[in-house]
This record gives sequence, structure tokens and C-alpha cells, in this order.
Amino acid sequence: MAKVITDKQLIKEFLTRGVEAIYPSAAELEKKLMSGQRLKIYQGFDPTGPYLHVGHAIGIRALRILQQLGHEVVFLVGDYTAKVGDPDKDTSRRMLTDAEIEKNMSGWKKQASQLIDFGGANPVHFERNYQWLSKLNLGDVIKLMSQTTVQRLIERDMFDRRLKAGDPIHFHELIYPLMQGYDGVAMKVDMEVGGADQTFNMLMGRILSRAYLNKEKFVRVNKMMDAPDGRTMSKTKGNGINLGDSSEEMYGKAMSYPDSAILSGLELLTALSLEKIKEVEKAMKAGQNPMEFKKLMAYEIVKIIRGEKAAQLARDFFEKTVQKKEAPIEMLEVKIKAKTMNVVDLFVAAKLVASKSEVRRLIGQGGLSVDGQVVAKADQAISIKDGMVLKKGKRGFAKVRIK
Repeated sequence: MAKVITDKQLIKEFLTRGVEAIYPSAAELEKKLMSGQRLKIYQGFDPTGPYLHVGHAIGIRALRILQQLGHEVVFLVGDYTAKVGDPDKDTSRRMLTDAEIEKNMSGWKKQASQLIDFGGANPVHFERNYQWLSKLNLGDVIKLMSQTTVQRLIERDMFDRRLKAGDPIHFHELIYPLMQGYDGVAMKVDMEVGGADQTFNMLMGRILSRAYLNKEKFVRVNKMMDAPDGRTMSKTKGNGINLGDSSEEMYGKAMSYPDSAILSGLELLTALSLEKIKEVEKAMKAGQNPMEFKKLMAYEIVKIIRGEKAAQLARDFFEKTVQKKEAPIEMLEVKIKAKTMNVVDLFVAAKLVASKSEVRRLIGQGGLSVDGQVVAKADQAISIKDGMVLKKGKRGFAKVRIK
């Protein structure tokens, strides 16, 4: 068992940086963390998409602090709650199949291990809630449902919004907060960490911990960061800076944030000191070019996930390909045997674009080119030449080699 330490600076960081709220209070949690008692803490992630993103990294980095302090930390995959899906504000989620869930979560441990340690003297536990939720019988479910009321459940903002809009709410969606809340009961945790969009569910877990375990459960609510496109960062939408992206893609996506997001990005997505962030804020207010600080943000995001060398290479790649509009010296090479290919098939074969539908969408936006010529039509036939360069957007390159 790891030794618990009470490092005041680390505890202060956990209680303040990126924190929207703490229940029942920050003072009580600080007292608990300073007591030397070893706590059990978790954050849950439903595998509704294949990539964790930097929004999740806010919580994962908080878990890392607790791991460093010697506490027992659980990275929980909601492979059973994903069958229901956390209710959306606009519509019911499609119920995922077991195969889709397994596929989505297949790379998660590798992605998360960039930020937390699943080995070592105090390893983070990688758990799945199928272990206990799949074993609940009807009597267990009835007992679980008896812990709250319909009125309480429909207080949740997304349910309230859909009721007012006349949109349907399916009954299985109402039980989701109880399923998530029961995770903490099954694991007998002392604390849960999660995004602000999970506040209702995490507070339901506090109710269930008192009812089932006669135990106080602390909750740390993380601030949230939108995606570069201004929407909520989402596994389902795939619009975030993903932990599975290349370093160059992470950097480029970060650079597409508006200037107004720089300070939030530095606080929530990097390890840059708060003192340094205040200096950045002061400099921006004095009229200094925000581009410098956006590049700092992008650099620090890549650095915390992939390391300093990768951050330097990603910055160099961005400056060369986007700012100077030059093709990189080194790029992905793809071997093609055919003499001609349909442009849609060519970009999929080069692995620059994941699907044919995505290729067609990008062609419509003028986002693909071959040897500097923008692709205008999806039915275009391309004569294959050795060394020809395919480009997606501003940062995606591949060189064709003839087999």
C-alpha cells in the first residue's frame, strides 16, 4: 500500500486549479486530504467514442495529483452505463452495442497512460462498471429507484429543457444518474471527480453513498473547456483535441482556438504556473500580439501529453506548414500500385481521411489538394505519380510512392 503524503502545494493545486465546485466544501475536503487517511477516488468515462480528449485530461491530471499523494485512484470505464448513455440536452442517445463499446474503449488505457501511471508503486486501477451493474436484479433496481423521485430526476437541466420543448424523454434515460451514482457505492469510494456536465449525476452519487454506505462522498467538479469549434468537446462528435491525435494535430487544433480562449486554455489544459498565466493576461491587456501566447498554449498542451521534444517538433511543423506554407521535409509515405485512382479512394488509401464520406465533405469545403491543386470533384480520377503530395487542410500531408 502506498504511503499517503500531505504535500500542501499539491493539495492546494487539486483544490483550486480547474475547479468549478467542491462538495460538500473545499475546506472539508482539504481537512480530509491533510488527515493522512488514504482515500479511494475515481472518475468515470463512458466509451461513446474512440478518443479521450483534453477535456477529459483536466480530470485525469487531477487524478494524477491524488496518485502522487498516495491515494487509491480508479479510472472507471462505463462500459455498462454506455449502453444507456448519459442523457443529451436535445435528444435520446442511440443505445450502443457491446461490439461498439469494446471498439471505442480499445485504445483508452494507452491514451490515458500519457497522463497517469497504471503501473509503479501506486498504480491507477483500470475498472469497468459492467462488473457490478450487470449483476443487479430487478429487486436491486427497485431499491435503487426508491432512493429518489421523478421530480428530483427531471430537475436536471437537460430534462427540463426537453420537457419545455416537448421532446421525448425515455424512461431508461431517467435511471442513468442512479446507475452512475451506484458506481461509487459498488466501489465504496470517498470521492468522485468529473466535469461540470456531470454535477447532477455526481450529487446523486452522494445521496446513494449516504443511503447505502452511511458515508460522505466528496465531489470535485471540474471546469469545462469547449472545443476549438465553440461546441462542447465531445467523444461522440469527435471535435476535440484528442489524446490519440498526433502531436502536430494537437498543436494545430489548439492554434485554431479563438484568442478569447487562450487564458482558459492555459489554466485548464496546461501545467503552466498560474503566476505565468497572470503575466500572459497582463501582456495581452497591454496589447501584445495574442499569437505568441496561443503558440505557448499549443506548445504546453502537447508538452504535457507527449513531452517537450514532441512539442518542439509540433511547433516547428506548424510554423513551416501553416505560417510559411511550406511542405514538411518528412511526411507520411503511402505506396500505391494503381496507375490511376478515384480521388476519394486515394485519400482513404493514404490514411489522411478516415472515410469516403469525410473525403466528400472536405472536397465540398475545398479542403483537399493534390500537388497543390485543390480537388474540385469527388468523381475526379487522379493519375498516380511517384512523389506526388496529398494535402488535407493546413496540416495533413502524405507523399505517394509507386509500388
